[in-house]
Amino acid sequence: MIDLKQILSSFTTEKQQQFINYLDKKNKRKDAKNIQLTHLLLRDNYSPKEISEKLYGKQNKVALHALRKRLFYSIIDFTADTNIKEENSLDMKLIKYILSARSFLEKNQIKVGYQILYKAEIIAKENQFFTILNEIYHTKIQYSYANTFLNLEELIIIFQQNKQQLKLEESLNIVYAKIRKSLNEFQHHKSKIDIKNLINNTLKEQEILNYNDLSFKSLYQIIQITNISSFQKFDYYNIEDFVISTYQVVQHHTSKEKQLFYHLEILYVIANVLFRNKKFNDSIWYLDSMFFYMNSNKRKHYKHFEPKYHLLVALNYNYSQNSKKAIQLLESYIDKKNIDIVAQLDIYLSLIVFYYQQNFLDKAQKIFSKFYHTDQWYIEKAGIVWTIKKNLIEILLQIDLGNIDIVDSRLKSFKRAYFNYLKEINQERVIMYLKLVETYYKNPEVVTTAFFREKIENSFLWIDREKEDIFMMSFYAWLKAKMTKQHVYLVTLDLINC
Repeated sequence: MIDLKQILSSFTTEKQQQFINYLDKKNKRKDAKNIQLTHLLLRDNYSPKEISEKLYGKQNKVALHALRKRLFYSIIDFTADTNIKEENSLDMKLIKYILSARSFLEKNQIKVGYQILYKAEIIAKENQFFTILNEIYHTKIQYSYANTFLNLEELIIIFQQNKQQLKLEESLNIVYAKIRKSLNEFQHHKSKIDIKNLINNTLKEQEILNYNDLSFKSLYQIIQITNISSFQKFDYYNIEDFVISTYQVVQHHTSKEKQLFYHLEILYVIANVLFRNKKFNDSIWYLDSMFFYMNSNKRKHYKHFEPKYHLLVALNYNYSQNSKKAIQLLESYIDKKNIDIVAQLDIYLSLIVFYYQQNFLDKAQKIFSKFYHTDQWYIEKAGIVWTIKKNLIEILLQIDLGNIDIVDSRLKSFKRAYFNYLKEINQERVIMYLKLVETYYKNPEVVTTAFFREKIENSFLWIDREKEDIFMMSFYAWLKAKMTKQHVYLVTLDLINC
């Protein structure tokens, strides 16, 4: 069954009201129950049985199913209409130009037709709409016999150049789709994969060798693909130079103001890579740039990027000795409605870590109680890496809270669910880490012994502080704090800055 509540909850409050107004105008019958159903879905977590009782005064599965189906199609129509009016207005405008120009050309009004096409071509070039440009050039060539002032040979060259650019975009789209599909299969235990080899082989397969001629969207996809490659080994150090040098191409792109959404995504990726590499000042610099562009173009994309922007700002604060400010920033998102579910999950998990590092264990547990779904649900929403981190953090938290039964249960379920996966992605050190945590849990006194310290040194192949991922260091800090009997937050900062 399609989750209408989740769809409606993804709308902003303003958009929810617009949808209700849309239904009100669309309704021809006064007894239509679609608005009432919308309010019920948005208000509380009512079961289908409760909704049926409130709508019909009795159980009526058939009527409720039909109503839900009609509401779903109304959501589709509303979303399509809204996007045409807001997001794709320029595309639609150019399509109208082309249709209008063809109409004039068919009626032998050549001068007017070509004037319209020329105007459409300028706009399409500025925004790198290669598909639309293809249609414009196709139409120009089709009626070139009637335009004595047109240089056909020159037009054919331009047409072929655009087709090459279009082909490049299509090829990159195929690359992006294949890599994301393979990654999804990998995350759901359907296949084994070497992500870096997959990226290189897929790019070669599509003959993508030069980044200089890519469009803004394509550059974003290249950066995203590279960012995905860091997933397997938590290796953000080795992609930093690439994403920043690729951004240099973006900075000089003529369409960076026109393709604002992709520009913001690129800035976020770079800021995140720099944070993971512990370059907090550099990360904040890119976040400031991101914030500037979030406020441009009438704040068109502000609401979409606001949660992830604030999360990354808070993470930089926390690891720059400003935990109080970090906590205050993320606390404003507790139970906040109408934000992206993945962003909300990331915010909650980060806030739990911030609380934990300050020894606010009860506050951390209170936020953790909001994670009431199954692991499979979290894997589908936020990915397997996020789900593994959530489970590891819960194990550490329950150990410090002294909840013995919960710890035993979580340790067993974690081993059963994730040990094979961690071996597949060559993350045996996570397995070793958990075994050391379990050793401490079962015998806390052993953690301060020379034997235990030697065991840790022999168990891990730690890479340089500069190259090690900040989140991996944060987990290790918990264990080291137990060994040295120091405050975990101070140990974390010391590891990062040493």
